[in-house]
Amino acid sequence: MPPLAPSQVQALLDPGSEHTSPGGQYSYRVLGPCCRLFDREELPWPCCRLAWRSKEPSWRRIGRRFVPDLASRRCPSYAVELLQPGYRPTRTVITLFPQRLDSALQEWWYSKQPASLEPGNAAPPALGGRNLP
Repeated sequence: MPPLAPSQVQALLDPGSEHTSPGGQYSYRVLGPCCRLFDREELPWPCCRLAWRSKEPSWRRIGRRFVPDLASRRCPSYAVELLQPGYRPTRTVITLFPQRLDSALQEWWYSKQPASLEPGNAAPPALGGRNLP
């Protein structure tokens, strides 16, 4: 049996909407879209081997501390509140790995272009090139 193709995401989940997890173990309320970042300061220091092999990575931290997480750049991530019966709502970030962002939405979500920092770029472009209201 061939594996299922990931579904294409073409719109954001509405803030305040409630959804169940893919396995049905919990539900969550969407607070808004977010970019999952990787903290380069959390990388491990080199091990204590006596002999280093050639081409080992450099441990000097050059560049930005927070960079987009490569594992989740094709999938939507949301800041959410987990809603579990009997527990207080817990805020966390969920990445929906079974879903894939279409190319226009991925460019908005993880853009490296300087124009993406403009205040008018708070919402992704809708189909047809118009911004969402």
